[in-house]
Amino acid sequence: MEINSKFKPLYTSVDRYFVLTGGRGSGKSFAVSDFLLRLTYERGHVILFTRYTMISAMDSIIPEFIEKINLLGCDDHFYITKTEIVNTLTNSRIIFKGIKVSSGIQTAKLKSIVGVTTWVLDEAEELTDENVFDKIDESIRTTTNTNRVLLILNPATADHWIYKRFFKQGQLPNVTYIHTTYLDNVNNLSKSFIDKINNIKSLDPDSYKYRFLGAWIEKADGVVFPNWELGWSEDELLTAFGQDYGYNPDPTTLIEVKIDTKQKIIYVQEHLYKAGLGTDQIAEVNKYFAGNKVIVADSAEPRLIDELRARGCNMVKAEKPAGSLLAGITQIWDYQLKVHPFSYNIQTELNNYVWLNKGGGLVIDSYNHTLDPLRYVVRYLIGAIPKKSIAPVPLNRNNRG
Repeated sequence: MEINSKFKPLYTSVDRYFVLTGGRGSGKSFAVSDFLLRLTYERGHVILFTRYTMISAMDSIIPEFIEKINLLGCDDHFYITKTEIVNTLTNSRIIFKGIKVSSGIQTAKLKSIVGVTTWVLDEAEELTDENVFDKIDESIRTTTNTNRVLLILNPATADHWIYKRFFKQGQLPNVTYIHTTYLDNVNNLSKSFIDKINNIKSLDPDSYKYRFLGAWIEKADGVVFPNWELGWSEDELLTAFGQDYGYNPDPTTLIEVKIDTKQKIIYVQEHLYKAGLGTDQIAEVNKYFAGNKVIVADSAEPRLIDELRARGCNMVKAEKPAGSLLAGITQIWDYQLKVHPFSYNIQTELNNYVWLNKGGGLVIDSYNHTLDPLRYVVRYLIGAIPKKSIAPVPLNRNNRG
């Protein structure tokens, strides 16, 4: 197969890191799978291919590799299982794993795979915890072959750690950057797909730049809360704190919420956003920032709430009846949302908290560690919205702000 010249640095660069960006239809996945198969013809390679979630490699990614094997005409060179592709000529292999499994993040298991020479993080934008990346990256250190770390992604928002690490300061040493778009792959795309792109380009230029040109953006497409701004008030207003719980990798959070009911303004400030905290540590932070004020907490952790209450925190369990997620979102829409300028994690979540199914009122279950407790507090301070007052989510709502 002829290799697109933009991907030739995969074969020639001696850098450790390769960051492949681009929009949909840009040929990134095709080029990387072709490269990895060719790499297995060198002896001694163990290639770890990961996605943040990969329930079944045989149903998702392995068929793409089988397609390339067929195109290369080398079916008899490879032995394929549900989780591996082994080159029988060299015994080099590609192992397919998910980073997140039902029991949590399996960083330790991935680090323990012996002799990994190349790590591929596909759909890298889905990995939001830089510490997980570092732990696996630092385990790629075999001396038998060249070490490589490949990140393949469609650019997300400029809040993402990948942007801050690899792009914010310009191009870095020891990193090979490859950016392609559908225009580099147009000969391999159907006319109907090109027509669809041109239609989006005409109707929604911003979405076209993000989805098909691979541009980094300030806000993700379809954010739930597009109209927020920086601001804070020191006035005595209706006030309570909100808390969400995590351990690793999800953070435990504490936010302060003030509501100006006359001006219809909600102010929010973060005080805690950290993973790996024990009960005593959480209690210490809660008492330092909230004092005796109410903390409305995720009711999914009743034992932890009781333990914090026993340590002197004024805890209240959040009410989360059926339909409360959409009701809470709708309630916040009725107010101007202002975020404390130093609350960077809240700003990041607001820029990335998007609809999963806008028409069905479903929201993606991520970037919500401060926004879920925001809903809890607003409901606690103002009360629930009557169901008849909850407007359905407009199908054509412009959520990009």
